[in-house]
Amino acid sequence: MVEDWLANAYEGMSRRQFLARMSAAGVTLAGFAISANPVAGEVITTSAEGLIVAEGKVPSGDFQIPIYEARPAGAGKYPVVLVIPEIFGMHEHIKDVTRRFAREGFLGITFEPYAREGGVLHLPDIAAVRKVVNPVPDARLMGDLDALVAYVKKHPAARSDRIGVTGFCRGGLYTLLFAAHSREVKAAVPWYGQLKPARTPGVRTAGPIDLAAQIHAPVLGLYGEKDLGIPVVDVKEMEAALKAAGKTAEFVIYPGAPHAFYADYRPSYRAEAAKDAWGRCVAWFNKYLKG
Repeated sequence: MVEDWLANAYEGMSRRQFLARMSAAGVTLAGFAISANPVAGEVITTSAEGLIVAEGKVPSGDFQIPIYEARPAGAGKYPVVLVIPEIFGMHEHIKDVTRRFAREGFLGITFEPYAREGGVLHLPDIAAVRKVVNPVPDARLMGDLDALVAYVKKHPAARSDRIGVTGFCRGGLYTLLFAAHSREVKAAVPWYGQLKPARTPGVRTAGPIDLAAQIHAPVLGLYGEKDLGIPVVDVKEMEAALKAAGKTAEFVIYPGAPHAFYADYRPSYRAEAAKDAWGRCVAWFNKYLKG
């Protein structure tokens, strides 16, 4: 599987700007030896003012999963959006996205999928990250997400019957897999998640296209035309499979956008596509979780 995370890494920016974005987002891969000071305005930062934010742990089997949550400070119950991180786990950009959902009137919750492995941000390069992440079974991630749903069911500020799920890159893949796995999911928005991932015994037996008929939640897919790892033909095939199975689905392909076009701390960021996609994402969750 091709992971387009650093393709043309310095395109349109200096090395200092690139390193500053990584640093500000909390992605400190040793291979990029973060030493530059942050460049003002390079990374979107969402204030926690007017929000209630908290860190904690949720039991999943015999392990305590680290979580981060954010919601409006006003009293009441809020629809839930589970935010599944990209391959680097629960770093600052993912927490910021969680706060963005809180500002839109949701209880956002994210988690660290690779806590059992000690996380991956300290690793020297992307090859080392893949070596840790790739063997993690999809079933374990589904179990962790089930644990988050169980946590939501008891959360005093959650509308526990209104749970949406979204995720980026590998988190987008897990978004679709979880939508097929759990009927608790009422809406799903995968961002450039793999649709035909490699199958590995003990890790993965099926991909999203294989499981399209099992997905019951309405799906909004957000993909880039120039994604090096996800051909447009695959995106269209996934949308067609969902619709053929009688599902509600809409897939948007952004012209010229690469993989990770929403990641504002990476050179792949495309502001126009990101803004449009975010608006569509929020509108989707408003429609299916707040209606």
